[in-house]
Amino acid sequence: MKTRLLPVLYFALAHAALSCAFAAVVWRPEMVGGFFYHPRMLAVVHLVTLGWITASILGSLYIVGPLALRTPLDVNWLDYLAFVLVTTGVVGMVAHFWVVEYRGMAWSGATAAAGILVVAIRALPAISRAAIHRAVRLHIGLAFANVGLAATMGVLLGVNKTTPVLPGRALDHVFAHAHLAAIGWASMTVIGVAYRLLPMVLPAAMPSGRTLYASAALLEAGLLLLFAAWTLHSALLWPGAALLVSGFAVFLGHVLWMLRHSRPRPPAIRLPDPAVLHAGAALLSLVAACAAGAWLSRAPASASMLRMATVYGVLGLVGFLAQMVIAMEGRLLPLFAWYCASQLAPGRVPVISPHQMPWRAGQLTVAVLFIFGVPTIACGFAMEAPAVLRAGAGMLLAAALLNALQVFVIVRHAWMRPRFIAGA
Repeated sequence: MKTRLLPVLYFALAHAALSCAFAAVVWRPEMVGGFFYHPRMLAVVHLVTLGWITASILGSLYIVGPLALRTPLDVNWLDYLAFVLVTTGVVGMVAHFWVVEYRGMAWSGATAAAGILVVAIRALPAISRAAIHRAVRLHIGLAFANVGLAATMGVLLGVNKTTPVLPGRALDHVFAHAHLAAIGWASMTVIGVAYRLLPMVLPAAMPSGRTLYASAALLEAGLLLLFAAWTLHSALLWPGAALLVSGFAVFLGHVLWMLRHSRPRPPAIRLPDPAVLHAGAALLSLVAACAAGAWLSRAPASASMLRMATVYGVLGLVGFLAQMVIAMEGRLLPLFAWYCASQLAPGRVPVISPHQMPWRAGQLTVAVLFIFGVPTIACGFAMEAPAVLRAGAGMLLAAALLNALQVFVIVRHAWMRPRFIAGA
């Protein structure tokens, strides 16, 4: 692994964004309550989607590549340029949403999109040649295509605020943009990588076979139908939602297969395993989000429907995606730090193992805070109760800060000169 710095920079950006998102809700819970389509709420949402989830995915690619996808990604100045563009775009988008300046939001979105495009140009050719199941490569390739569409829609939405360029209702285009980003980009990437990483987290056998293609095909088909339903005002919303739920069901079926084909747990991993707790809570949130989404696709417009739409977003973004990122991070970062440490003296094995690097009490606390914080903040939005919303956000803010400290505790081993096993 030729660089230790770049993934850590992305994770630092991600944790700062997640902490700021929850801090904003703790500070002014009434500011993000009610109807979700307003600038301050959109600033918080983009801190989670673009700041936390996207930055974590991009940083993870430089670790997942050599460790799980069998694809070394040689880092050069273009990769650091991409990080600068993504960081500038995140800060610019959130700041311009906050001050309600849509022209600035549009160029900031384009800047972040340019950074993601650079990563795609650098990573996709290597991933396409990786010696892994083609279905995993398909998920990642589709994810990058979808984030390009999502970014284009986002920039057009920003321009549309000052110069109308999109026909129809703005809210329909917002829904299309949100699903392209959350499902087409984030979920597609997480699911594709999870087919390689979840067996490491559980641990379990690695799934294979043609059924791995099904989740990618169903999710992409469902997204295209939803996009058509919202942008062309067609009656395809319910069929699109059904395909999306089917795609997630296929993924959950593969997870159940992994659980039935478990492998011996390394002795150094103690129970309860925080990574498994996060993954289990994330999958339960995914089931709840699918149920909420299916109901929303058939529900008539009403105040309760709009409240459920916010709960649906919380379950999908924070409950599923944010927790799945933490679960995978809990396995990836110790391996990354151990690998970097072992490079300090090639051919020798560091005394400390990856499973000994994390701060276990901190990991368990983060897991408990997320397990209780996600349903609490969802209930706060559903009931439009600022006190409940603040309590849930407070738990999640504490979890985000503790997890940032946890990351520091782990990645410092990548710069520390380790002790080595005698004679190794």
